[in-house]
Amino acid sequence: MKKIIFMGKTGSGKTTLCQKLDDLELKYRKTQSVEIYNDSIDTPGEFIENRWMYASLATTAADAKVIALVYDCTQEENYIAPGFATMFCKEVIGIITKISKGDEKSIKLAYDRLKLAGVNRIFMIDTIDNLGIDELVEYIKSI
Repeated sequence: MKKIIFMGKTGSGKTTLCQKLDDLELKYRKTQSVEIYNDSIDTPGEFIENRWMYASLATTAADAKVIALVYDCTQEENYIAPGFATMFCKEVIGIITKISKGDEKSIKLAYDRLKLAGVNRIFMIDTIDNLGIDELVEYIKSI
C-alpha cells in the first residue's frame, strides 16, 4: 500500500510533486495514466475534471493511506466539488501548489475551496522554489 495519492486538475503540479518527493529530475510531462512512485500515486487530471471518472479515483485510492487534493492557486476555476472528500473513508488533506506565483487573494480562495471540499489539513507549497516541501515530507513520513 502506498502512503499517499495525489488528485487534482491537469497542470496542478501532481507529477512534479511526485518527482520532487522521489528526488527525481523535475520534468513536465502530461500524466496519461495512473503512475506509481515510491510512496505515492499520481493520477491523471482528467479523473477529477470529469465527474463520471470519480469512480476511477475511488478505486485507485484504495491503494493509498491518505488522499491529497492538489489545488493550483493560479487557477481561477474551481474543479473540486464541495464535499468531495466525503467519498473517501480515509484522511483527506489539501495541498495548495505554486504559492510563489499566487497572491494572497488567490491562495485564500484555494484554501477556502479545499476546506469546502472537506479536507482535514492544508499544506502550502511551491515545488520549484522548494517552499513548504519539508513540512509535507515530514507529514508523509509520519503516515
